[in-house]
This record gives sequence, structure tokens and C-alpha cells, in this order.
Amino acid sequence: MALKILAADDPITVDRITVCLYGDPGVGKTTLAFTADKPLLLDFDQGAHRAANRRDTVRVTSWADVDGMTLDDLAPYNTVIVDTVGRMLDALAADIIAKDAKMGRGGVLSQQGWGRLKARFVAWAKMLNASGKDVILIAHGTEKQDGENVIARLDVQGGSKDEIYKSADAMGRVYIRNGKRVLNFDPTESAFGKNPAGFGLIEIPTPITPDFMATIIADTKAALNRQTEEQREAAKRLDDWREVVEQLETAEDFNARLEEIKTQPKAVQQMFANAAKAKGYVYDRNSGRYEAA
Repeated sequence: MALKILAADDPITVDRITVCLYGDPGVGKTTLAFTADKPLLLDFDQGAHRAANRRDTVRVTSWADVDGMTLDDLAPYNTVIVDTVGRMLDALAADIIAKDAKMGRGGVLSQQGWGRLKARFVAWAKMLNASGKDVILIAHGTEKQDGENVIARLDVQGGSKDEIYKSADAMGRVYIRNGKRVLNFDPTESAFGKNPAGFGLIEIPTPITPDFMATIIADTKAALNRQTEEQREAAKRLDDWREVVEQLETAEDFNARLEEIKTQPKAVQQMFANAAKAKGYVYDRNSGRYEAA
């Protein structure tokens, strides 16, 4: 099968993303997630009843409840919520041990079992991605003392937290600040975060608006697509200038383009300078012109 190669100026459209929300129990993560577009909650934590704005829910008691989930099951929904991803991994670990006793003992995974857990989680995440739905992964937060600093982390077992971090396009922490609930996507020295849309600290309204997370997700997609478009335009500009620079031969040819090149991005300026050097010309700072070396 031939490779499907995207040219540098071909657009890459982001039409689905994975968002991770984490924070202390009871801070309202599930309520927040229910404001996404047409959500379906996979309730591994058995806490959906505590959300005031509960939407369609699957109460998961074991991995078998979701193991046979199909794309047809997800068809009516635009967002799949996993609550919590830590409990989901617990259910998956129990299923792994039940099917192969060598993978663990007494409910605890062996080293080989941890590898199996990671592989099955990645495969399941890919299935959700293939559904074309947005995914919200909810996780409890945990705090770790590091010297004088308190570090907020995901309360997720083993190396799976790394897979969650890698799979998330955006990651935000939900917490209380000055008596108000806030959502912070910025990574800091004391907390995980991913903020491709460049959000500031977001105050969560009370009562929460019904499309709060739907708007956050839409804005994140728009920012990612805008970045892609900017990259496409930058690549095209570089290619256009490459064609121009390839025609320059003499020092005067390069000097004639100097004023124009000063207005271009650094990548274009660097390419121009490298081409002049390759032709045997050096830039004289006193005269502000290229001369023969």
C-alpha cells in the first residue's frame, strides 16, 4: 500500500480532540463534562447521580459492560466521557487478571500485566478516536510534597498516566480559587496542563451554562486548526522564497532583495543568508551589503 503523503501546504483539519479534566473529588468535574456536545458518560466511578445536569449514562460495574461497545452504540453522541479514567483502568486490570492468571496475583498486576494494561488502554483509546467523537477523560487529582512545594498530579495507577498525558490534546485542572470554581489549562511547576488554545484562567459560572465545555472544545479545535493554517502559510512562503533565492547569482542580486528579506520570517531570512554564503558572499555590517568574501 502506497504512503499517503501530505504536502507541506496541505491543510490538516482537527475535527475531534481528547480533553483531560482532573481535580479533587467533589469539585464538579462530571457536571462540567456534561456540558459538552451530546455527551455519553461511561460511569466507572458510579457517581453520575451526583451531577445536577446528568445526561445519558452507562453505569459500568465491570470491563465487560464496555468491552463490546460498538461505533453504532456511539452514533447518537458527539462526546464520550470516561469517569474516572483511574477507575476504568482498575476495571481493565481486573479483566486482564481474570482472563490470564499470570498477569497478576491478589488483584495486583505483575510487570507483564502492567504492559498488557498499557497496550489495551492504548488500543481502547484508539477505538474511541476512530469513532470521530470528542473524548473527555476525567481523573481525580492527587498531591505530592516536593520540598516546600505541593505538586498536583493525576491519580492514575502505573505508567498509564503518561499515556493519558500523551493522548490528551488539552488538559485542565478544576479547583477552588477565592471561593469560586476555576478551570486552568496552563502547565505550571505545581500542576499538569496542556493549553493549545492559550486560555487564561477560566471561571466556571454558577449555575453552569449548558454548553460550557462544548464551547471550550470548539475553541480548542479552532485554535489547533488556526495553528495548522499558519504552519501551511509559513511553509508556502518558505517555498516561494526558495524559488526566488535559487535565481540569485551575484552579490548585487542578493543586495537587491535585502530590504524585502528583512520583512520576512526568520526561517526565510536564514535561508537567504545561507544561500548568499554558499555563493561566496559575506554581509558587511558597515556598508549593509553583501560583498565577495
